[in-house]
Amino acid sequence: MSGAAGETRGTPERDITVVEVGPRDGLQDEPRLVKLETKLELIARLGVCGFPAIEATSFVSPKWIPQLADADLLLPRIERRAGVRYPVLVPNSTGLKRALAAGAREIAIFSAASETFNRRNINCSIDASLRRYEPVAAAARQAGLWIRGYISCTVGCPYEGWIEPAAVAAVAARLAALGCDEISLGDTIGVATPNRATAMLRAVAGEVPVERLAIHFHDTYGQALANILACLDLGVRTIDASIAGLGGCPYARGASGNVASEDVIYLLHGLGLTTGIDLDQAALTGQWISDLLDRRNQSRAGRAIVKRRLDTPSP
Repeated sequence: MSGAAGETRGTPERDITVVEVGPRDGLQDEPRLVKLETKLELIARLGVCGFPAIEATSFVSPKWIPQLADADLLLPRIERRAGVRYPVLVPNSTGLKRALAAGAREIAIFSAASETFNRRNINCSIDASLRRYEPVAAAARQAGLWIRGYISCTVGCPYEGWIEPAAVAAVAARLAALGCDEISLGDTIGVATPNRATAMLRAVAGEVPVERLAIHFHDTYGQALANILACLDLGVRTIDASIAGLGGCPYARGASGNVASEDVIYLLHGLGLTTGIDLDQAALTGQWISDLLDRRNQSRAGRAIVKRRLDTPSP
């Protein structure tokens, strides 16, 4: 493990860690620029809900993701809540320097299991991207930061089709060797079904202990919750999700993108698993940000909870 930041993970009060990715992964593709104050308010509300980890922003070049150009201003202004982690994405050494200057305590780096996707996404091969991260990871470890590694296209790729589980496992092994404390496995275009998801997870768990793995499913074909349930049975205890299903899937027209946090929490609580998150408060937060962005709330559980509350007369 990389240091002090990793020591705060997990508590006896929580069976499952839900990592809220809405402020970064959810907002980055919004067509209209979201105000800094709105982002700060969203992060604050998510903290009140009880999310233990809220991915705050990304220190990529503003040229590539204008929506997150305010990362240097946002991170220092977050009112950090005790027990809540605020990881940020960094693409290279320049991004890490910016993140450190802004007060980052946890970072995430990213690659893919598809060569074509990696070249289209970050303009280099998988091997080159991982070599680029060697000095980033070394500097982050030296600074005592906790490091997460993301792998995109772990099941399917919009250019190459189905991805072999062994390819995902190979990338995961290299990220672990770089010093990543946790590795998040992303079904970027949401094509996984439980059998493919578990085959991929088993292959990766042969290289990296399942306790260090997280799952990140998109709901393009409505299979995200089924995939999550199947992966829970294999021992995964960290799940990425996005409030109100924020975030799109650029390779599937009309796709809903990230699985909604409210739907995941409803599933987990129904299984008798604890998350430390107030589901009703999360539903209200999801509806708030959806209304503010003038977009449909993609969470079925969230919409149902909000409607129930509206339909229930006050005492």
